[in-house]
Amino acid sequence: PTILWNAILQSTFVLVGIPGMEKLHVWLSIPFCSIQAQPFLLAGLPGMAQFHHWVFLPFGLMYLVAVLGNGTILLVVRAHRQLHQPMYYFLLMLATTDLGLTLSTLPTVLRVFWLGAMEISFPACLIQMFCIHVFSFMESSVLLAMAFDRYVAICCPLRYSSILTGARVAQIGLGIICRCTLSLLPLICLLTWLPFCRSHVLSHPYCLHQDIIRLACTDATLNSLYGLTLVLVAVLDFVLIALSYIVIFRTVLGITSREEQAKALNTCVSHFCAVLIFYIPLAGLSIIHRYGRNAPPISHAVMANVYLFVPPILNPILYSMKSKSTLQRVLRKLNAL
Repeated sequence: PTILWNAILQSTFVLVGIPGMEKLHVWLSIPFCSIQAQPFLLAGLPGMAQFHHWVFLPFGLMYLVAVLGNGTILLVVRAHRQLHQPMYYFLLMLATTDLGLTLSTLPTVLRVFWLGAMEISFPACLIQMFCIHVFSFMESSVLLAMAFDRYVAICCPLRYSSILTGARVAQIGLGIICRCTLSLLPLICLLTWLPFCRSHVLSHPYCLHQDIIRLACTDATLNSLYGLTLVLVAVLDFVLIALSYIVIFRTVLGITSREEQAKALNTCVSHFCAVLIFYIPLAGLSIIHRYGRNAPPISHAVMANVYLFVPPILNPILYSMKSKSTLQRVLRKLNAL
């Protein structure tokens, strides 16, 4: 037994990978390297590090307004049966996506500006990036659904209740969730294959896809192309919204009564403003990330913050001001508190 034991100790064992895939072993190891990568370093506003505690005050106020505004809409629409209509169901979806987008950035913005904690692990960064882009993509989809709602209400008013039933609205909501979630999952998978051996300093106090891929030390063309594809899908949503408004305007111009024309257009004002508030910063952020390498760093930060913070703040205000029934119920809710 002693001789046998000595023979085992002196033996050399050879570990093998996946048979037949020896040439791909280096690439297959990349996901494990990425998961165990060094933490990323978040950034505040460039050149204002000494004022971060003060900068958090306006950010905190924006978070408070966004959470209270969208949360109030959720409570009001849910509590009043008179608002259980397709238009308000879509408003409920919009408030939910705005609330999700706001809460996705809150933890790291709070840590960066108030606590000065810059580090974020790679898995946590992926989760935050996924949430930010999913809710952003959902907002584009919800705005498209709301445009369809306005199109049916104005162009096919007699068939409105038969087309947009409660079950169909629920199907649209489920389709939006599946569309956005399944579209973003490959983005996460592609990022786990990238090794990060350069600087780990990001440009924002939260993780964005465009910001992460620029730190990869291998070719990230596939990641960039897939991200561009998602942007083009959002552009397609905008084109469909624009086409729906062209048809709506043609229908409204065919109405003989000026009063009826104004009434029909008034139902679209809030949605039209919400579309502009969302898509203009989205276009600006995409352009500055892809073609603004020589732009001042503060411009990247400002555009990203406008894109993420302005729609959740203004959407509840727009819809509450333009919808008298919603505004009245919000005021009653506040008076009850």
